[in-house]
Amino acid sequence: MIPVTDTIALDESEIEESFIRGSGPGGQNVNKVATAVQLRFDARRSRSLPDMVAIRLMKLAGSRLTNDGVIVITAQRFRTQERNRQDALERLLDLIRQATETPKPRRATRPTLASKQRRLESKGRRSEVKKGRSAKPGFD
Repeated sequence: MIPVTDTIALDESEIEESFIRGSGPGGQNVNKVATAVQLRFDARRSRSLPDMVAIRLMKLAGSRLTNDGVIVITAQRFRTQERNRQDALERLLDLIRQATETPKPRRATRPTLASKQRRLESKGRRSEVKKGRSAKPGFD
């Protein structure tokens, strides 16, 4: 089990890793060794996550989410496979931690009297500027 928060821990069997050739640093080694990591996590079918967290996680994932509800994270920042694995896992855990935070509901507010007055004054000034641009009869 991988701890995410105090109440949530991921089962390691839910995370699938595959190794691919990376395009990042590595010199000649980059063409021979598969150091990049492609981490896959099925958020839709995960038993470790509460439903609300899974829904928010899928929204946060954006383009990293497939049509099947699988989050794909590719890490190729480092030269070694192990560091790329750690990087991919940390990025997934950060994403899940963000999803556990419930968004603060927005409270509807009304504009203040001063802001209404400022708006009307600026409209009046703008109106005067535009009136000044019009052609006045008898001044040809």
